[in-house]
Amino acid sequence: MKVTYLGHGGLSIEVDDTHIVVDPFISGNDLAKHLDVDSIEADYICITHAHFDHIADVEVIANRTGAQIISNYEIFTHFNQKGFAGHPMNHGGSWQFNFGKVTYTNAVHTSSFQDGTYGGNPGGFLIETKEGTIYIAGDTALTYDMKLIPLLANLDIAVLPIGDNFTMGVDAAILASDFVECNKVLGYHYDTFGYIKIDHNEAKSKFSAKDKELILLDIGESMNI
Repeated sequence: MKVTYLGHGGLSIEVDDTHIVVDPFISGNDLAKHLDVDSIEADYICITHAHFDHIADVEVIANRTGAQIISNYEIFTHFNQKGFAGHPMNHGGSWQFNFGKVTYTNAVHTSSFQDGTYGGNPGGFLIETKEGTIYIAGDTALTYDMKLIPLLANLDIAVLPIGDNFTMGVDAAILASDFVECNKVLGYHYDTFGYIKIDHNEAKSKFSAKDKELILLDIGESMNI
């Protein structure tokens, strides 16, 4: 499994020959301006919630690639009515796709489209594949529901927001890594704008002090799991 950080809450995940994009926000992110949206491959686009900074490039990517959209029922319906194919889910539900099993998990946040229409309840994704298992928390507060994750699967990596203010911060993410029983964390949802800028060295040191690893990839950088 190859994971590429697309900036903010965006990821690209490769499993065999399948490309999964999560929450693409590239064209509107000054920190990601070196990335070419038109070069991103996608067979599926997973959307955690409806906020603009998580769906901005969904349509342009899906139009070009024909990618199927995986999200909650409300977000799926929003895009399906525009002609995009996909698969609706809801909290606690799982589905076996060609690349692996996906479970839509709880998240504590808000969710609405830019025009204010309802985007359903926010969520995250637990993705289990033959190449590894990854938990993508989405935009969320620290929640006790995270303790359910290791009862469902053994994680190879947890992707947690660390920018604070709108989501968990670093200290809460350390607790979250305890809850999900995974000491290898890929941080995301930080630095994009003033409210969520972090001190990278301090964040890594805090994780290290708890015998955990915080990975902060450069935008466009990849890692193998």
